Amino acid sequence: MSARMSHKRVLTLCVALVLAVCAVVFSTQADVLLPQTGKSVKSDGKLSVDYSHSDQGYIMVKSKKSKKKLKVRVTYKDAKDKNKDSYLNYDLNNGGDYEVFPLQFGDGNYIVALYENASGKKYTEEGKIKLKVALEDPRISFLYPNQYVNYDDKTPCVVTAGEICEGMTDQAQIYKTICDYIKGHFVYDFIKSVSVKAGVLPDIDGCWEKHMGICQDLSAMSCAMMRSQGIPAALIIGTLGSNTYHAWVVAWVNGEERFWDPTAELNASSKKETYTTERYY
Repeated sequence: MSARMSHKRVLTLCVALVLAVCAVVFSTQADVLLPQTGKSVKSDGKLSVDYSHSDQGYIMVKSKKSKKKLKVRVTYKDAKDKNKDSYLNYDLNNGGDYEVFPLQFGDGNYIVALYENASGKKYTEEGKIKLKVALEDPRISFLYPNQYVNYDDKTPCVVTAGEICEGMTDQAQIYKTICDYIKGHFVYDFIKSVSVKAGVLPDIDGCWEKHMGICQDLSAMSCAMMRSQGIPAALIIGTLGSNTYHAWVVAWVNGEERFWDPTAELNASSKKETYTTERYY
């Protein structure tokens, strides 16, 4: 009788241990904020916009399948001055799948327009949808992945961020740990810097696999690691010095703005040059 009870206790302890481990794994995964589809969708027949979570700082956009190149323009309408409207153009996949785009300009009215390649560099407008957005927090769009900072909870750099920051609650400690890890494990890819084609999106996975990347790869990877650990981080694209294309990061650590340029930290550029912001994601 005692032997049977002993076996039952061992079995019970084993089951409890497995459940505890699963709870830790799933709770860690749940902490990584990921875009979700929902029921609030606007469509004009060719263009569809899922704005179910626009308060979280992102929308999901798709079109019907097409054999032509597609682009999306997301325009923020300035309530006081139409001449101050801000917009960003994106390539859109033509396979009919949703892509995530940030609402980084904040609260207000947005227009999402679809353009289809007519010939050469000419595009024609094929759809337009208007949205009114009220964000839960001004920086919340920098806590989710999007087309430029593209990751999920299984992306290797995100998994590693969870491992090296395990148990940490102070954003300053998390931020420093991620920055130190990147400085200690990565180098700048000088060869890619002179061969990369214009319009190529940041390659987070390629950067991770090779332990090297150009400015936008290193910066997007930094954003992915920080965002996954609850630190709002914006991928900034602009120029450095005399019109040199460049990318870097602005993060908000415990509410305080922090500048992070992994390229400069890896001694491939100088922070003494003038940084000029053109767009951010």
